[in-house]
Amino acid sequence: MTIMKHMLSHNVNVTRVEFEGPEIAIYVKNPKVLVEYPELAKEIAKKLKKRIVIRTDPSARRPKKETIEIIKQLVPEEAGIEEIRFDDVLGEVIIKARKVGLVYGKGRSIYNKILAETGWRPNVIRAAPVRPEDLKLLNQIIDYMLSQSSYRLSMLRSIGERIHRGVIFENRYVRITALGGFMEVGRSAILVETSESRVLLDVGINPAGTGYDLYPRLDVDQLKIDEIDAVVITHAHLDHMGLLPYLFKYGYRGPVYATKPTRDLMVLSQLDLLDIAQRGGEKPPYSQLEVKKMVLHTIPLDYGEVTDIAPDIKLTFYNAGHILGSAMAHLHIGEGLHNIVYTGDFKFGRTRLLDKANAVFPRVETLIMESTYGDRDQPKRELAELELISTISRTAARKGKVLIPVMAVGRAQEILLVLAEALRKKLLPQELKVYIDGSIKQVTAIHLTYPELLSAQVRSRILRDENPFEHENIIPVDKKQTREEIAASDEPAVILATSGMLTGGPSVEYLRLLAGDPRNTLIFVAYQAKGTLGRRILEGEREITMVTGEGKVEIVKINMEVVSIDGFSGHSDRRQLLAFLANMKPKPRNIILNHGEPQAIHSLAETIRRRAQHLGLPPNVRVYTPAVLDSIHIAGNA
Repeated sequence: MTIMKHMLSHNVNVTRVEFEGPEIAIYVKNPKVLVEYPELAKEIAKKLKKRIVIRTDPSARRPKKETIEIIKQLVPEEAGIEEIRFDDVLGEVIIKARKVGLVYGKGRSIYNKILAETGWRPNVIRAAPVRPEDLKLLNQIIDYMLSQSSYRLSMLRSIGERIHRGVIFENRYVRITALGGFMEVGRSAILVETSESRVLLDVGINPAGTGYDLYPRLDVDQLKIDEIDAVVITHAHLDHMGLLPYLFKYGYRGPVYATKPTRDLMVLSQLDLLDIAQRGGEKPPYSQLEVKKMVLHTIPLDYGEVTDIAPDIKLTFYNAGHILGSAMAHLHIGEGLHNIVYTGDFKFGRTRLLDKANAVFPRVETLIMESTYGDRDQPKRELAELELISTISRTAARKGKVLIPVMAVGRAQEILLVLAEALRKKLLPQELKVYIDGSIKQVTAIHLTYPELLSAQVRSRILRDENPFEHENIIPVDKKQTREEIAASDEPAVILATSGMLTGGPSVEYLRLLAGDPRNTLIFVAYQAKGTLGRRILEGEREITMVTGEGKVEIVKINMEVVSIDGFSGHSDRRQLLAFLANMKPKPRNIILNHGEPQAIHSLAETIRRRAQHLGLPPNVRVYTPAVLDSIHIAGNA
């Protein structure tokens, strides 16, 4: 009634109203209404406290060829339109252009004309300053989604009916169960239960795990695939989303909520995981088919967008400062019954790439906080950069090569920014080559498509059509130049290669090729999880068993220099974790620590308890340190 009342008061011809995922979609006949009353959806949303979207009825949309011609007539040529696509489900025309401001026009004049004259709502995307082939996989993902419009629409309506169903049970309790990533780093997964709903927060793999330690404990009695209302993914690292397609293999057909960059990056990482497994002769837990299903069920959300994900749970994402698109998840449960903030991995400090994490929320009773560096501080970023440049220069002077294992997402881009600037400022030898291998090139291209989510300094350069990650000496490895040739050459070089913990990928191959020469250097710039090859080398192991590309077993001696440079991590160190708690508003009364080894978690827990008053925490604050399979009732009684 509220919808129709508002529409009738504006003489709007409504053809139908549908539940589509977390949104209520209102279809109208006259597209000019969307221009004349731009605040109409917000007015209705405010009344209903639901996400409202108003779309033109498909019958009122111009044919696609006509729409393209109208767009070309309205948008000046200087805008540099590179591509025009259509999303039949959302009723959007996706316009990729080099200068998006010229597509919008002054006061959104051109945008509004396109909408009014065609019935298609423009979705204007900035064309990244990269070669088209670098975004090939991302474009394939988008093409696949657009080709499955009928399935997506049916899926969204099914999800919408489930979300907007009436609450059957009075909400009596909230319980959290640790499925992975507690008293350990890896396989992050948390089950949040209420009387009405079941929501999974992250579902990752353990990069160093075997057997039961490899995957989260999805075998618990209270977790049934068909009863999961939603999966929330905080960011695109494999220890947080690497097992997500596995759920679809076993029948999950519900929604996945993530930011747009997380959606794009996690697909790239999962396909890379499958490729590495295939090359290594291992059987992965899922196939490309399940990755495709996951893509179709992913509903992207922006930061600060309040969204119903279950009858009694609202989700809001906030910037986590860890990697591109990383998010803290705020869950509002019931009508004020309980509020949870799950930090995921976060950085409460500025980096070259990203702004620091958010610390202000509407309401918080329970905080689930990562503790990776809960027992130690890291040096300042400036000192870490100086040490990196010094170590590379020292290695280059002795004609050696530097291998830096990095995660494709996050650390790779941070290090590229440092190296590109150092080369421009002549802080490194001008003949020094920097090779990037693995999926780093494709991941970096995705960063360039989301400049609005990067730091002001990086964003401004991208908006000037510059690529801050580029330099003539930074060279992506392709088939023309093999890894053996790079390793065997006489030139000094830096090699950035995945994976960051030496658990697979080209970094392991480079290690085998470079390890025996004492002129070379291995630099770790990120956390090395317990049990990984990276951690073993870091702790002093100097003879390792490796398998060559031909399948032969080889004993490799680590004669190269091994250096660990702290300060580049995307995780908050101890000082930043405590600063986050001190700055957090409002203060939680429950703090649950996860994503850390036992020593880090116990040390941080003790410090929080001891300094609770200094941090401004409530006098009765409770600090929990659960292990995997532990459950905590944080509200009411089951």
